[in-house]
Amino acid sequence: MAAAIVRINLLPHREEKRQARQRQFLSFAVLLAILAMSVVGLVHALFSARIEDQAARNKLLKSEIVKLDEQIREIDKLRDQIQQVLARKAVVENLQANRSEAVHLLDQLVRQLPDGIFLKAIKQTGTRVQMVGYAQSNARVSTLMRNIESSPWVTGPELVEIKLVNVPGAARGAPAQQANEFTLNFSVKRVVPQPARPPATPVAPAAAPAPSPGGKA
Repeated sequence: MAAAIVRINLLPHREEKRQARQRQFLSFAVLLAILAMSVVGLVHALFSARIEDQAARNKLLKSEIVKLDEQIREIDKLRDQIQQVLARKAVVENLQANRSEAVHLLDQLVRQLPDGIFLKAIKQTGTRVQMVGYAQSNARVSTLMRNIESSPWVTGPELVEIKLVNVPGAARGAPAQQANEFTLNFSVKRVVPQPARPPATPVAPAAAPAPSPGGKA
């Protein structure tokens, strides 16, 4: 029989296994680090792209806001101009409506003055008129006030005062006569045209609601 051959491994196999595990661990660590850096770079690139996109949107919004501000300023200028034109139009319409006011006032004085009353002075300030005259009696003044109140052109008679005074005679050398001097205020019914309103800004119609996914409104 042949003699059995016994082989003995004199190499430090434990040390080789340990080094092999170390090399495997280092390779895995390097691979994991590369993977982590790749993920970080990808996330950074994604966020950078989103930030740039948002910055571009913000820039566009700012430019549109500037344009809108300019349009708003132009609209405000147009509104001011419209208000000025409407104010001038109202003044012209007021003048046209009341240009015959003096004629109506004098006509009403002639119509509403009862017998026995003589006018001394008339003064008009705006719509307010002050009348000073002489009356033969207090009843004549009361009749004048009633006539003014019922007139379509004048209103609001207010008696300021009435007193007994001596009035010179009409003829030269005639003796003075006693009369009641009165001061009366009243108002003219002035036509005030209604101011025109500026055109309203058109409002865009509201959008119709989108249908639901089920097909029902």
